[in-house]
Amino acid sequence: MLVIEISSDGRSPITLAELNKYDIPTPPDGFDSEINNDVIMKFEDEQEAIDYSYELDSYANTIDNKSEEYRIITEIVKAISEDEFIQNYIQD
Repeated sequence: MLVIEISSDGRSPITLAELNKYDIPTPPDGFDSEINNDVIMKFEDEQEAIDYSYELDSYANTIDNKSEEYRIITEIVKAISEDEFIQNYIQD
C-alpha cells in the first residue's frame, strides 16, 4: 500500500471539503482526511498512483485552467509526482 499525503497548510492547501465541492475524480481507494485535515490518497502500488495521475491530467485538459478545480487537480498531480516512492519507481 502506498499513501500520499497533501498538507492542508502547505503553500497551496487542499481540503477534503474542496475535493468534494468540486467533485474531483477520486483515486481507486478514495480520499481520506487525517486529524490535522491533511488529505491522504491510498494506492495499491506506485503504478496505480501514476495511472491515477495521468487520468487526472487528462481530466484537467477538459476544464478551465484558471479555475479552482484546475488548481486542485494540478496540486494532486504534483503531490504524486514529487512522492519519493514514485520517484524511485520511475528511476528503476
